[in-house]
This record gives sequence, structure tokens and C-alpha cells, in this order.
Amino acid sequence: MAIKLICIDMDGTLLNDNHEISEINKNAIKKAIEKGVHVSVTTGRLFTSAKYFSNLIGSKTAVISSNGAFVKEKDEDKIIFKAALNKNQLEQIKDVVQKYNLRAYFNLFNTVFSEFAIPENHTYRKMNKSLPKGEKIELLDNIKFEDIFKEHDGEILKAICIEDNKIEELNNAKIELKKIKEIEVVSSSHNNFEVMAKGASKGNAVKALAEELGIKREEIMCIGDSENDLSMIEYAGVGVAMGNGFELIKEKAKYITSTNNENGVAKAIEKFAL
Repeated sequence: MAIKLICIDMDGTLLNDNHEISEINKNAIKKAIEKGVHVSVTTGRLFTSAKYFSNLIGSKTAVISSNGAFVKEKDEDKIIFKAALNKNQLEQIKDVVQKYNLRAYFNLFNTVFSEFAIPENHTYRKMNKSLPKGEKIELLDNIKFEDIFKEHDGEILKAICIEDNKIEELNNAKIELKKIKEIEVVSSSHNNFEVMAKGASKGNAVKALAEELGIKREEIMCIGDSENDLSMIEYAGVGVAMGNGFELIKEKAKYITSTNNENGVAKAIEKFAL
């Protein structure tokens, strides 16, 4: 059956290690779009960041962001799916993070909040330096989480902890958070974990988008590399793992393509969609 929807993870998948989209990947995506295939950027990143990269590949399809917690049309004010964390969930996440003395960020679709100073090497801070005002991620640091929980009730989509030097504490906190039934906990790298409301996953988001587009499960290809991609790899008719992906993803995928530095996305598109 022909592929009608391609959902592509960003970091470690669509982007190479320099955080760039190769011309080979762009050209393959362009050919798929010209053929009538929908292409959705499907990422743990905020909607604003995902939309920027979606524009770079020339896609008109809705963006799946915040690990599936927020699915929105790019060019119109239409939300297809949204799963925000409630105040009780946020408080539980905060308590575990503070117990292990970890740094956490809480995200809206366009804003990052932090209780500490956001470092200069943070991905969004580096990106903001070259982006026009309307496409920048708003970064608000040195803010009390209790204040943002109250002010942005029903709007916080994801929490993320990133630690390079506290891997043991990070893993222990992740184990503890996974015991809370009302939330989803996944990692997109060895040095982080990400927390969303129950039911928020890339797999459920792909399902919601496909239903919106009238596309069958077997007509979907999903491409990813990390734990947070597992749900969509398992849901898709054609689940593709990157050559640089986690072993868990490779075990569940129908096909393993080349790495993100070897145009693995383009190779998968050529094989299954073109």
C-alpha cells in the first residue's frame, strides 16, 4: 500500500550532528511532497522550533511537537491534539526533580521556563541568535515554578531534565516518575528524560493526525532514533529506525536505515515512498 503520511523525528534523525538538514534529505522530502505525501515534523521540541524546521523542508502538514502533547496546523490556528499537564502532575514532577537536585525546564508551545539561569549553550538560546523575532523561543529563567504552574494552568505541555554530570540521579528520578500513573516519561537521549500528561506520545499524536487527514495506519511511515520515538515506530505501517538509533528502536522497526549523518531519512523515503 502506498505511503501517504511520513512522520519524521528531528534530533538524531532529520538533523545531522551539526543540527542541519542535508540537501539530500530536503530533496527526498520535496519529491515526496510533490507526489502528494504528507510530511510531518514529529519531535520532542516546542511547536515554534518544530514549525521553523517544517518550513525549511517545505511541508504544509501539521506539526507534532512536545513528544505528541501538541499537534497543530502550521499556517492556521487549529489544534488537532493537546494534552497539558495539570497542577497535581506538575507538583509531583517538581517534587521528584528537587529530591534529586536536578535542573528542570517546563515548556509551553512557545516558551521555556526555568528556576535557574538558562545556559548560553542551550539549544534554543543558540538558535535564537540567528532567528527573526517571530520565530524565537521565549526563554524565561529565574522564575519560581509555583508561580508558572498557577499562571499557566492548562498550558504546560512538557517538563524536561537535562544533566550531563548526574546520570545516576537522572535515572533514579526517571524510575520514580514512571511509578506515577498519570504521566508519560521517556528519554530522547542518555542525558535526559521528558515528562508529559498520560496519553501524550508520538504514537497517539500520529494516530490523531492520520485520522484528521483520513489516512490509514498501514499508509504511514514513521522514522526515529530514540525511546520517545518508540510509540510511533510501533504504530506505523512502516516503522523505520535510524542507523544511529537506540537498540530498542531497531528491534521494533520494520527497517533500519543509515545514520543521521548518512542521509538515512532520504534513503528510507526513497525506498518506501518514492
